Amino acid sequence: MNQNTPSARDGTTPLTSSFERYLQDKGKGRGGDGGNYRRNAARELERFAEWATGDRGDDDWTGIVPDDVNREPTFDDLDERVFREYARYLGGDRGLKQNTVQTYYRYISAWCGWCVNEGYLEAHYAQRASAMAPLPEDDGRKPGDQQAWTSEQRHALTRHVSEQARDAVEAYTTLPEDNDPVGRQRARYAALKAARDRALVFVLAYTAVRVGELLRDPNDPRRRGVRWEDLSLNDGSMDVYRKKQQWDAASLPDPVISPLQSYRQLMDPPTERWPVFPTFDQRTLAELVQDELEDRGEPPEAITERRDEYARDLLLALDEDIRPPSITTDGARSILQRLSEVAEIDIDHPKHDYLAPHGGRRGMGEVLVRAFGYTVAARYLDNSEEMVRERYSHIEAGELGDVATEALSEVDGPVNNSHM
Repeated sequence: MNQNTPSARDGTTPLTSSFERYLQDKGKGRGGDGGNYRRNAARELERFAEWATGDRGDDDWTGIVPDDVNREPTFDDLDERVFREYARYLGGDRGLKQNTVQTYYRYISAWCGWCVNEGYLEAHYAQRASAMAPLPEDDGRKPGDQQAWTSEQRHALTRHVSEQARDAVEAYTTLPEDNDPVGRQRARYAALKAARDRALVFVLAYTAVRVGELLRDPNDPRRRGVRWEDLSLNDGSMDVYRKKQQWDAASLPDPVISPLQSYRQLMDPPTERWPVFPTFDQRTLAELVQDELEDRGEPPEAITERRDEYARDLLLALDEDIRPPSITTDGARSILQRLSEVAEIDIDHPKHDYLAPHGGRRGMGEVLVRAFGYTVAARYLDNSEEMVRERYSHIEAGELGDVATEALSEVDGPVNNSHM
């Protein structure tokens, strides 16, 4: 704001002075300091501010402030020609895809609209046709083009993780009682990891829960990952923090129950507040165990001796109830990349060479829409029926094509393709 005061909103107000308040309005959590949208919007506002001052763009680009004026950009400098030039700048970046350019521009356009509502600007210049004209057209990607696990892929992945978990658990549980303690710990760790991976795959494949609702998001403190206290295996339900910013119960269908039950029995978490899917990252766990034991008053020598008793810090954390964080959404993608490669699953997709987490949700959406229609699918997917119809419109289009073919057969008789 002008003179750095929140009340001044006129043409002389620097652009950057509005950013923090805008981000707080768009952020999540207490103080509006969380959420992916805030993080992405902050990045794009910074890009726009650097471009406006001449720090980005071609060598001959000097920014939106007149050359003979020494100040930072203000709202007086904005008009539709500025946004048109910015759209041209984004579109000229050969490293950005068409849809990405559109997305980046939308962040700036949303800020511009907010500035109009807040009294910084008189008009929403970024939304004018002349301003948006240089933006590349949408690349035509339809919802149906997004990855969705097919039945064959879902069965191949779940079969692979089931076999891996079964073999690892059997190797651990059949060890003789007099087996080397460290060897026994390594076997238990391998069984835990395989059981965790199996449970994660089954939950992603069959519940249609968004991966961001299931696991930890470092940018949103409210999304700390599901804990055992959030699961009711007897009732077949799981409490998750939904995209609509509230807690809600998600269904746990039958295929998911057994992997979770056997995994829980093997883990035997010390409290219900333990994450269902804890990180197995050794560096993270080593720092966590070290810091927690220090906080409990253990001297360094005792901590070293204690850690040396265990093959892995995760096992020490279980025994001492040192609760690790949940894996992140990025961690889940890494796990699925590894599993997809080891399982040698055939994947033909322009963007992902592995079974991505959102593909499990979309795959279940396909199954539900085909089996029960849009209304039931919308309830299970925690989406509006309108949105489900839009995202799975390719299914309806295909079914209507079948209807048209049947109608043509009844009216015109069999179609003769011999002349084609």
